[in-house]
Amino acid sequence: QVQLVESGGGLVQPGGSLRLSCAASGSIFSIYTMGWYRQVPGKPRELVAVITKYGSTTYADSVKDRFTISRDNVQNTVYLQMNSLNVEDMAAYYCYAYARATLGSDAAYWGQGTKVIVSS
Repeated sequence: QVQLVESGGGLVQPGGSLRLSCAASGSIFSIYTMGWYRQVPGKPRELVAVITKYGSTTYADSVKDRFTISRDNVQNTVYLQMNSLNVEDMAAYYCYAYARATLGSDAAYWGQGTKVIVSS
């Protein structure tokens, strides 16, 4: 199994910045893709940004040029640098990984979520 633990959420003023981190641990054979999704109450979970193990990235249009995703393959950690935050970015952010556990098959894994609150 693969466990994902997020950190870095919190309260920020409009226009401010936050950096989210997510560390993967457990019986990891390989992590193909890591990334971030977000969800507000009453709406489906949506992609924010993902990054492959080779560094290819995909961003939601709403966060392009403001958010940057990066990854440390040695530490099995993914980061999301969020700049110019606005109230539309306020949500619970979930870490995601598509990985193969040792002696397991490919599967999607999710963290518990970390809240980002944008308020003055």
